[in-house]
Amino acid sequence: MTDTETDTIIRVAAKGDGVTADGRHFPLTAPGDRIGPDGAVLFGVHHAAPPCDHFPACGGCQLQHLDEVSYADFVTARVTGALAGQGVTPDAVLPPHISPPMTRRRASLRAARAGNRITIGFAEEGSHKLIDLQMCAVLDPRLFALLAPLRDLLGLILPDKRAAHVRMSLIDQGVDLLLEAVRVDGLAADEALGDFARSHGLARLTIDEGDGPQTRWEPEAATVSFGGAPVGFPPFSFLQATPDGEAALVGAVREALPETGPIADLFCGLGTFALALGDKHAVYAAEGARDAVLSLKLAAARAQRRLMADHRDLFRRPLTPEELSRFAAVILDPPRAGAREQVLQLAASSVPLIAYVSCNPASFARDAAHLVGAGYRLESVKPVGQFRWTTHVELVGIFRR
Repeated sequence: MTDTETDTIIRVAAKGDGVTADGRHFPLTAPGDRIGPDGAVLFGVHHAAPPCDHFPACGGCQLQHLDEVSYADFVTARVTGALAGQGVTPDAVLPPHISPPMTRRRASLRAARAGNRITIGFAEEGSHKLIDLQMCAVLDPRLFALLAPLRDLLGLILPDKRAAHVRMSLIDQGVDLLLEAVRVDGLAADEALGDFARSHGLARLTIDEGDGPQTRWEPEAATVSFGGAPVGFPPFSFLQATPDGEAALVGAVREALPETGPIADLFCGLGTFALALGDKHAVYAAEGARDAVLSLKLAAARAQRRLMADHRDLFRRPLTPEELSRFAAVILDPPRAGAREQVLQLAASSVPLIAYVSCNPASFARDAAHLVGAGYRLESVKPVGQFRWTTHVELVGIFRR
C-alpha cells in the first residue's frame, strides 16, 4: 500500500471521525480527503462546504462537511456495520432515506442568562458552553423564528445565572412550547406569557417552575395526527423528528405487513404506527407511558378504529410467546436501549413477521442476532437519517420466519 493510499480518508467512523486505510482517525474529514505530512487536510471531492455559520462548534450537527453521497453512505454503514459486528447479514439493504435541511419539527434547546444577555441554542460538542443560535440549517423555520422573541421573554422569567430548557414541537395546531426551570413572578411576567403566546400564534404554552408542567395557553386541544386520526399531545411527547422521516418509517413497515390479520404495535407511544397502519387491521397497542396510552385510547375511539390500547411495561412484563403467536405481524419500536426482554419472547414465538423500528443500530443489531439465532431471517433493512448531519441513525428491519 502506497503512502498516498494510507494517507487518504476511506470512511467515516460511527462517531463522525474520518478514518484512513491504516486506521488513523481525523475529525472533520470526508472520504477522499488527504492527510498531508504535516497533518494538514487536503479536501477531496466529497468534502462539502458546511451550510451553517455555527459549524463545527455547535453540537447540533457533526457531519455538515460531508456531501450528500458520503452522508448517505455513512447512514447506511452505521446500520450494516452494527449488524456485521453481530454476525448478521440482511438479505437486502434498501436505499437510505435522508431528511432535507430545515425540516426538524421537534427540538430541545438550552437557554442561559448572564446579566441581561440571554443565550439559546445547542451546547458545543463535548462541552456545556452554549452556542447562541443566529441561524440553523436543520430546524423547521417556524421553530427557529421563535428564538429571537424568546430571548426577550426569558429576560422576564429566567433568573440570572440560571439555565432553562426550551422544548418545541410542531403539532396540528402549530408550535407547542414547553419552558422548564423558569420562574414567573409578578403580574408583568404573567401577562408577558399570554402576550407572547397570542402574538406568535402558539398552539400551546406550558411552563414548569420545578413542580410540574402548567399549561398557560391552549386555545384548542393540542393534537398530533397519525393516519388522519388526531391524538391528544402531552407537552413535548415523543414525535418522530421530521414528517418525511416518519413517512419513510411507516412506509417501510406498511410494505411488509400482510393484507389481513391482527397486528401488535409494541412500545406504541401515541400511535405513530398503530393509527397509521390500523385502517385495515385490528391492532393491539402496548406502551408503558400512561399519558400516551390514554391519549391513544381516546383517539382510537373517536376515529372508530379497531384498536386496543394497553398500559403495559414491556421491560418488566413483555408479551409471552403464547400471546405473540396470535398476531399476523408484530411492530416493535423500542427506546434506544432496545427491547431485549421482549425480543427473547418474540424469538420463542411463531409470529410470521416482525417489523423492528430502531433509533440505535447497535441495540438493534444485538436484538437481531437473537431473532436470527431463533430462526428468523432478516429480509431487509431500511436506514433512515432523520437527524440530518448527525451520527444519529434510525432504521426499519423486517424479519420473517
